[in-house]
Amino acid sequence: MKIRDTLLFSVMRRIPSGILNERTARTKFTLTRYPPAPELRDFVEHHWVLRWDLTETHEQHVLPNLSVHVTFFPGARGVYGPAHRLFTHRLSGRVHGIGARIRPGCFRPFLDAPVRTLADRSAEVTEVFGPAAAIADESIRNARTDAEMITAIDNLLIARRRPIPRATRAAADAVETIAADPGITRVAELAAALGLTIRAVQRLFAEHVGTTPKWAIRIYRLNEAARLLAAPTPPDYADLATRLGYSDQPHFIRDFAAVTGAPPAEYARSARRLMSGTPDGAKPEN
Repeated sequence: MKIRDTLLFSVMRRIPSGILNERTARTKFTLTRYPPAPELRDFVEHHWVLRWDLTETHEQHVLPNLSVHVTFFPGARGVYGPAHRLFTHRLSGRVHGIGARIRPGCFRPFLDAPVRTLADRSAEVTEVFGPAAAIADESIRNARTDAEMITAIDNLLIARRRPIPRATRAAADAVETIAADPGITRVAELAAALGLTIRAVQRLFAEHVGTTPKWAIRIYRLNEAARLLAAPTPPDYADLATRLGYSDQPHFIRDFAAVTGAPPAEYARSARRLMSGTPDGAKPEN
């Protein structure tokens, strides 16, 4: 199976950030994305630098996603696997750090185990990258510019980089197919598009993506739903459910609430209140 190289960057860049109530969130922190070194473009979606300077604690909710993140923050460096639950970041004080967002399906060459072993957990960076992680951490802590931080994390990943196995390319192609075709709503449809059996797709995702293919399809739909519901004029819920491939509106509502902690109508109201500056009593909770 071959990755469609002409689509790789355009499609994979559409991987959702998962940041809930993103317009309001951007008033609490700055998030800057940078491309990786050329040698890493098959593996790394982008590097991101996050900064905040807050006198009060801000709770930022992030939808689960399929990416592995390699992060370096003061007192909190780690390799974070693909998640199945809403994640809450508590931001306070004056802090900055850097992370590398790995393309879904592309972390297996860096890891001496199936990616499913990282699902819903984090590992200390030295567990994955060895003593080189401590060197990168020191370089990042002493960096005076974003460019110096990027160089440090690039060097760490390049030193660990291995040739891309065929299965890694197949896994990236599978996730790309989900991202490119919102009409794919079932694992059987994905398997047919890839020319594989359902069981082969399930094994591929467990080894290289870290989730089931069913979850991967679901999380793309829910990230898109959150983005549309946070718009100034949210869509009709029945139309949205149909657009995202749900068989009915109640199924969509249950799915959305199970992951975000709030049904679509409540989430949309919360997003509008936050945008208007009105105190919010309906934040999704983990």
